[in-house]
Amino acid sequence: MKQVKIAAALLIVLLFVAVHIIAPEFLPEIFELLKNGDIQETAEYIKSYGELAVVFSFLLTLFVNALGFPPAIIFSTANTLIFGIFWGIVISVAAETVGVTISFLLLRFFFRDTAKKLISKSKFLSSVDKYSSKKGFLVMLIARMVPYIPSGVLNAVGALSSLSLRDYVISAFIGKFPSTGIEAIIGHDAITQQEDPTRMIVVIIFAVVLIVGALWYERKHLH
Repeated sequence: MKQVKIAAALLIVLLFVAVHIIAPEFLPEIFELLKNGDIQETAEYIKSYGELAVVFSFLLTLFVNALGFPPAIIFSTANTLIFGIFWGIVISVAAETVGVTISFLLLRFFFRDTAKKLISKSKFLSSVDKYSSKKGFLVMLIARMVPYIPSGVLNAVGALSSLSLRDYVISAFIGKFPSTGIEAIIGHDAITQQEDPTRMIVVIIFAVVLIVGALWYERKHLH
């Protein structure tokens, strides 16, 4: 298994090397965008890809969420400026869910075994780990619904817990709609200087519906 992990790590490094060789300017441009955190500049850069802007935006949002930083609000807001509120949020949520799932799989693959060894030596950590397998879905769902919580923290917590992949993906996908929606709308309205309380009310109502649905799922399938 150790050799497999080393091989996997090398493949990831080789992927970045290959991207840099094929398009030397790409990674420096992306990291410059991430460093600046300028939403309008990010939106203009994404739009420069023309017909491929949707695909590029999806992959860029995915990449950032897999890394766990910087704040995804930069890209979710940029998406609403380019594609409109509705489609901007839909694209962002889909990309963010795929991104955090990739992060979950990588973190679990590389670090879960080490975490399990540490957990086995502590009664408290063992209890927390056992709790995460039973109630982790609801905890992760609620955490994902709260705007501005760093994605990287939740990715790590989920990966190192006993939460199943299925429950992690479902909780991430459902939870990201209200949090991403709220973040994107606030960012969009701040930049465009347009305020429409109706949109926020719709997002909040949708969040309540999702929470009720998640509670039903938790009682129906996780007991």
